[in-house]
Amino acid sequence: MTRNATLPVSGPGRVSAMKNWRYIGMHAVAAAAFIFLLQHYGLNNTLESSLLWALTFGGCAAGLAYAQSNR
Repeated sequence: MTRNATLPVSGPGRVSAMKNWRYIGMHAVAAAAFIFLLQHYGLNNTLESSLLWALTFGGCAAGLAYAQSNR
């Protein structure tokens, strides 16, 4: 009796790792876009201030999404 062993095409976790990075990126972009639109158009802040808030919130959202994806 012989056993036929099949090898996986890609290593374990490669596909899920790509999905995690896509999830993290989309989360960061969505948060940054939301806060930019709120700051710039909703609260009539300057462009520089709105971009700074968008960058900050996008970074925080990416950090939270990264923490959630590694749970």
